[in-house]
Amino acid sequence: MVDLLPETLQRWQAVEAVARQHFLRSGFGEIRTPLLESTDLFCRGIGEGTDVVGKEMYSFHDRGDRSCTLRPEGTASVVRAAVQHGLLSQGAQKLWYAGPMFRYERPQAGRQRQFHQIGVEWLGAASARSDVEVIALAWDLLAQLGVGGLALEINSLGTSEDRQAYRAALVAWLEQRRDQLDADSQARLNTNPLRILDSKNPETQALLEQAPTLVDALCPESSQRFAAVQEGLTALGIPFRLNDRLVRGLDYYGHTAFEITSDQLGAQATVCGGGRYDGLVGQLGGPATPAIGWALGMERLLLVLEAAAKADPMGPAARLVSARAPDAYLVNRGERAESVGLALARALRQQGLTVELDGSGASFGKQFKRADRSGARWAVVLGDEEAERSEARLKPLKQQSEESTVALSEIAAMVGLLRCQ
Repeated sequence: MVDLLPETLQRWQAVEAVARQHFLRSGFGEIRTPLLESTDLFCRGIGEGTDVVGKEMYSFHDRGDRSCTLRPEGTASVVRAAVQHGLLSQGAQKLWYAGPMFRYERPQAGRQRQFHQIGVEWLGAASARSDVEVIALAWDLLAQLGVGGLALEINSLGTSEDRQAYRAALVAWLEQRRDQLDADSQARLNTNPLRILDSKNPETQALLEQAPTLVDALCPESSQRFAAVQEGLTALGIPFRLNDRLVRGLDYYGHTAFEITSDQLGAQATVCGGGRYDGLVGQLGGPATPAIGWALGMERLLLVLEAAAKADPMGPAARLVSARAPDAYLVNRGERAESVGLALARALRQQGLTVELDGSGASFGKQFKRADRSGARWAVVLGDEEAERSEARLKPLKQQSEESTVALSEIAAMVGLLRCQ
């Protein structure tokens, strides 16, 4: 678990601002759920046979001897809230969330035990077209952020009946080759065999090349639905690749499952994943409700954006992750100048400018060095002499402009100059 320092948070907030606009334009409203939920919510929703529930959750008993868990993902909490507050009686719900999640897993680059997600959940959406719309929302968001090398992989997990038939066929096939599986896959064989398809073990992956596929087990209706999703993506010009090993890590998925990856870090790295979960709402006590959603990991996304910024210093990712510089840096020295400087900085900020006020009392030379380092376009200079004359000097730090002097009473004129590029 890591601290998020101001420079990092500026980048996060820039990403969140772009995401917020995308969600607003698509009719999604924000929802915020507690970090702490009943453990039973995730056992029922995610599945007791999953790695998340079996190995990774932070669970404990509170003083009332209730088993509580720090949320490991966002979907179950959003569904619980929608059911609890009767939102589904008001029609389909298009919801988005952002915040920290918790999983006890091995920390590595872009993955911590407290990690952060942005996600969407569309409860009450049944059509294949809704699958396409949700995928397009994720694709367009990542493209606008400046993520390069995007690739979309999709699969169909079919109905629960399709998966039961496939599970039986897969288990029978794997049982005959149990000794060729890695230890984790052997353990999953009796608990969650579909997760074996997602194994990262090279030998197991090579073995699975010959295994039966879920696509072959789909009923005609599931196959037609999946074909409609592919047609919709093609019509929107969103390229995709079929991946019959893509199963996602949580039990509640059915029909469409997808991941969006980027090669911006050298190898393909997943930045967004999701799919359809038509049975989850009913499983958590609500009415039978179709639903689809996705989530992206902020830590991984920021690594990808930083790589994109290095690859294209003038691109959208570079603009997004670059530190925001103040509009002006107020250099002030002297008892009267410092008093006047405080009032001037406040007046300029009230006009919407970002103004950094030097409070060090250091020499003008040292303050000007800090002004240069700040990245500000202008230095507003106040010494006791300027303060006595009720004026300030505006000195350009980056652009080709002339230094000027403006009366302190002419705030509008000063703001106009400071806003000039």
